[in-house]
Amino acid sequence: MKIINLTPETKKNVLTNLLKRGVSQYPEHEKVVTEIIDNIKDFGDKALFEYTKKFDKCDITASTIKVTKEEIALAYRRIDPDFVAVMKRACANIVAFHEKQKRNSWFETKDDGSILGQRILPLDISGVYVPGGKAAYPASVLMNVIPAKVAGVMRIIVATPPDRNGEVYDGTLVACDIAGVDEIYKIGGAQAIAAMAFGTESVPKVDKITGPGNMYVTLAKKACFGHVSIDSLAGPSEILVLADEFANPRYIAADLLSQAEHDELASAILVTTSRELAEKVSAEVDNFVSELPRTEIINASLENYGYILVASDFDEAIELTNEIAAEHVEILTKAPFEIMPKIRHAGAIFLGEYSSEPLGDYFAGPNHIIPTNGTARFFSPLNVDDFTKKTSIIAYTKEALFNVHDDIELFAVKEGLTAHANAVKVRFSN
Repeated sequence: MKIINLTPETKKNVLTNLLKRGVSQYPEHEKVVTEIIDNIKDFGDKALFEYTKKFDKCDITASTIKVTKEEIALAYRRIDPDFVAVMKRACANIVAFHEKQKRNSWFETKDDGSILGQRILPLDISGVYVPGGKAAYPASVLMNVIPAKVAGVMRIIVATPPDRNGEVYDGTLVACDIAGVDEIYKIGGAQAIAAMAFGTESVPKVDKITGPGNMYVTLAKKACFGHVSIDSLAGPSEILVLADEFANPRYIAADLLSQAEHDELASAILVTTSRELAEKVSAEVDNFVSELPRTEIINASLENYGYILVASDFDEAIELTNEIAAEHVEILTKAPFEIMPKIRHAGAIFLGEYSSEPLGDYFAGPNHIIPTNGTARFFSPLNVDDFTKKTSIIAYTKEALFNVHDDIELFAVKEGLTAHANAVKVRFSN
């Protein structure tokens, strides 16, 4: 891996390079996505089935688009039972964590009889996109579905592309069943996003779409936002390890590569104050890469977006960590809990050498759908609140309104909205 001394110039170059991975950097694909969305809106199932034939090489119809109970039962028979047991244990952890995020409606009555409050209700229907093929991740099913279930969403559907034989990955089907998905549709790509956003004869319109996908899926979510809510415009995976001279270089190298193997755009960064540690980590990375199977992907990721950055002191290292605002931040220092409060921008923070990033991906319980590409500065991990909506409640008595009507009328008049003022004034004109 590249070892770079941190200077104002090198920092600027790193930050600029990382931003190249954002979805906004690929406008040439937007025209294709817009055409797909328009066709789904205009022609519904007909266009959806044609795109599935074109992109997934699979013939589906209104009678075969939905996964049956028999297909789910077959998946259970074919899958490793130990894997099923692990998914169930992970599910329990994820449920327990998200249960703590639930909030209740509230109402407050004042002495003058006025009532203010906030009513919190779950969404009616949520849609989850689950990639297929080599990018099929059952863990992502659990992370997308469970917060919606905990929030009380009444109907949860999943869209996932079929293979050439019209089948869905067994792990996806079992994860959907464990998490409590209501319906699974054999559709993928931008066309699946459009189908859930606008509805077709076979696919219901949803209120929110969550879940990862390729560039076309992400651009489709971006284009459909406003017609439907979305989780975020997720970018490639990333990890930043903040370490001092006491850290284990072998652990750091392994954790960096756990993200670099995702795809060629993934980012793996070590920020440290120790040149000696930097050199040891670089050597360990080379050793691991020679042993791991996804060598081509890892090498491309490290070549383009992998860095070992040596800072002059820990204040500089922390400042850079906050500027990058990475999806996953590991703190591998002698006293990680002392550093943690200084990290203001991160999707998830992993403390200590036994809190490796994959713990969060699969099992600990916090959601692994986390803001990427610097958006941790203003976005949060997927959570129960994302599947609820809040309604304000206002009820004033005559006495309560009388006490403030002059203030309201003055405010309205100063804004030039005399009808607003009159709507209050008329109640006391006699």
